Amino acid sequence: MSFLSCNHNLPSSHAQYYESVDDIPDQVYEDLRCKKNLYFNPKYLIALEKNNDQIQFGYLVMNDKQGKNIGLCIIQLIDFHIDSFQDESQTVFEYIKCLGRKLRILPSGKPLKIFTCGNTFVTGEHGVVLGPDQDKKKALKQFVKAALELVNSREELKNGIDAYMIKDFIQESLSITDELKTEGFYSFQVEPNMIMRVDGDWKDFNDYLAAMKTKFRVKAKKAFLKSAKLKIKDIELNMLDGLLPEMTQLYNKVSNRAGFNLGTLNLATYKTLKENLGDSYILKGYWLEGKLVGFLSGIVSRNTLDAHFVGIEYDLNRELAIYQRMLYDYIETAIVRRVKWLNFGRTASEIKSSVGAVPQEMTIYLRHRKHLPNKILSLFLNKIKPTEFNQKFPFKAK
Repeated sequence: MSFLSCNHNLPSSHAQYYESVDDIPDQVYEDLRCKKNLYFNPKYLIALEKNNDQIQFGYLVMNDKQGKNIGLCIIQLIDFHIDSFQDESQTVFEYIKCLGRKLRILPSGKPLKIFTCGNTFVTGEHGVVLGPDQDKKKALKQFVKAALELVNSREELKNGIDAYMIKDFIQESLSITDELKTEGFYSFQVEPNMIMRVDGDWKDFNDYLAAMKTKFRVKAKKAFLKSAKLKIKDIELNMLDGLLPEMTQLYNKVSNRAGFNLGTLNLATYKTLKENLGDSYILKGYWLEGKLVGFLSGIVSRNTLDAHFVGIEYDLNRELAIYQRMLYDYIETAIVRRVKWLNFGRTASEIKSSVGAVPQEMTIYLRHRKHLPNKILSLFLNKIKPTEFNQKFPFKAK
């Protein structure tokens, strides 16, 4: 099911809505110069759209007064599960939820329907791309106006959507994105994105190990000893049909543990991503005596390797150090690919810090469609805090 039965002009906000990547004119990508960023490349976007029927996709193209393309926004309609959040102050937290439900402004037993700007399958600023020399504050306001106009112009959207979300922004962007607060949005922080700068002097994985303090180097070598029984190899396109059922089971074991999970990926997406992106999309499998016990995925876009979803047989994880070995394999891949940054994503912050990652704060903006629920929602959002963890510092001082 799509947002609209056809593409839609939004004259008052100088924008066009498209219901499929295939409908977006090629000129949009040329004007915005965004194909090198794979997250806005149609080859990537169509892979998500084609394989994930549980999410409704849409695209807003913004224009200036002369009709020139100045921005593209990725839209996804998702379910936002309030009960998935936990907080140390559970008494206050539960009181806010109960109050919202008594006033019938927070649904009981069902998720909020969220009109989302951003990519629910990856952490980072992958929701809006702007053309050169655009005023970012002005563009954000224009997007909000276009989103409101789109929803209010269609009865099925107006009655079906509970709130608007714009995700994820790093600390350096907040001076711009906090402009959203003037449009009724409230901000909250989620689990940090764990990132690592890949030292340009590292020629191979041994150079990485040599840069570590003894304690962490010993830990890495121990993980390699534990995982020595595993057969590790790249998952090629012709292997996916046979492996997808096992991979999905392993992925679900990880996904079900996540405290903040905006979307579940249909792993058939991997097949289209490998077809469309080739070596830029990475898949690696971990076998024990012929049985798949883990896999990792990632994308190389410009100067960054982004770790995507993983699957793990948790019953064997401690014995074989599966997840820890995956982290080192991501690092080795980043060194081989000569990227500058390795983005590990959210969750498992402490173990990621032990291999060299540092936290990057992430902020999301949320606004309920109605005024009173928006006030209650702000109380709820104020109680959401990232989980504290013990940051490790594994590298020797330079």
